[in-house]
Amino acid sequence: MKLRQMTAALALAACWPGMAAAQSRAAPAAAPARLNIDMQYFTLPNGLRVVLSKDAIAPTVTVGVYYGIGFRVEPRNRTGFAHLFEHLMFQGSGNAPKGVFDTTITGVGGINNGSTRFDFTNYFEIVPSNALERILWLEGDRMARPVIDETVLKNQQGVVGNEVKVNVLNQPYSTWPWIDLPMLANENWHNAHNFYGDLTEIEAATVADAKTFSDSYYRPSNAVLVVAGDIDYAATRAMVTRYFGAIPAKPRLPQPDISEPRQTKEKFKSRVDRLAPRPGYAAGYKVPPRGTPEWYAMGLIDQMLVQGEDSRLYAELVQKRGITGSIDGGINALLGTMYNYNGPMLWSFSFSHDPSKSNAEITAAIDGVIDGLRTRPVTQAELDRARTKIRSDLYATVDGQGRVGLIDLLAVHALFDNDPTKVNRIEDGFAKVTPALIQKVAQEYLRPTNRSIYVIEPGAAQPAAAAKGAAK
Repeated sequence: MKLRQMTAALALAACWPGMAAAQSRAAPAAAPARLNIDMQYFTLPNGLRVVLSKDAIAPTVTVGVYYGIGFRVEPRNRTGFAHLFEHLMFQGSGNAPKGVFDTTITGVGGINNGSTRFDFTNYFEIVPSNALERILWLEGDRMARPVIDETVLKNQQGVVGNEVKVNVLNQPYSTWPWIDLPMLANENWHNAHNFYGDLTEIEAATVADAKTFSDSYYRPSNAVLVVAGDIDYAATRAMVTRYFGAIPAKPRLPQPDISEPRQTKEKFKSRVDRLAPRPGYAAGYKVPPRGTPEWYAMGLIDQMLVQGEDSRLYAELVQKRGITGSIDGGINALLGTMYNYNGPMLWSFSFSHDPSKSNAEITAAIDGVIDGLRTRPVTQAELDRARTKIRSDLYATVDGQGRVGLIDLLAVHALFDNDPTKVNRIEDGFAKVTPALIQKVAQEYLRPTNRSIYVIEPGAAQPAAAAKGAAK
């Protein structure tokens, strides 16, 4: 990544000898540097949005293709279909039969992978820069001519079915809290269904369903291509045009209504997990719309409450009360980052805990911490510390291994906002947050009536015991 002046220069104090009352006076510190990722952005005639970002850190390139289809948009009665289709896209294309994609990449020492999230499905490759043209050819062919037939579908239905059984159904805590909590908190089916997939619905998918899905969502107008690394802008643009430009243009489908009503009543649910060794406690609060001043404030609130050993909830629940040994959480913490989603979302946290601590005791301790943020303005020092932490996280994402974090930020801002340059202005949003805005956002979004709590009771506990002490 080309990041200019990632560390601000500090001016040194100057002493003037020979003056009567000599003093050492520090010159004002230079303003903190901001991200300045070098990039070019353009759209092909067929609607494919393309982000190119050049750096010379290493002779490698990272390629990402992001499609605007995630869990929220998959068909009703076909839960898990977005994830299933992610698997199908690794089964070969018209000019690159099954196995060619992987062997081409591993043959040059590269890696590739893909994932399905709330609002997108993505595929990425990291390869030496001299292999870029081969990768663009492969991705272009996969977008234009994926192999979808009975053999491929049945094979991947079995793979995904086994994944559900092994990674979900037969694991301690299973779908808690990453699926259970959104299903409890949300009202709209698009946000509240089992997006990993019901086995009967996964098995019921047909080749016609898969082809319709491909034609609807895997089209250039619903996709973003990102190429970052050791590239030449003009040559890369020519290759992109060569391998993607001829794919037919189709308008992007309108998105369904995924909005959520304002929550006005606290929700609670529990279940027994016979594989879980300890009780689990998870809480989620709906957050402000992405990109608003309130959303930036919520990102800093997250830093103050759960991120790191200096956070308020860590100090209370771990250090002071010994309820748990660690806390995980954040905005979109369960399946991404606070930047890579585009719809209703939760700020959540979860932990396993000492069995001697009741749900009521834990909730009271949490309320004591959160009420402090809602009733008293934060100090400027705490706000500044939260900004420093979130800035550090942002730079770590951008400068992470293989540029995967960088292409993710560029891709989602192109996909959701049609403006990847917004990445260079993320810090400005956090810089404008005041203590007054922190308190205002905490009062609205951290109220108990905007909260959903999902707890796990381990072993052979009875449902009645799980609910004991849950309500305040």
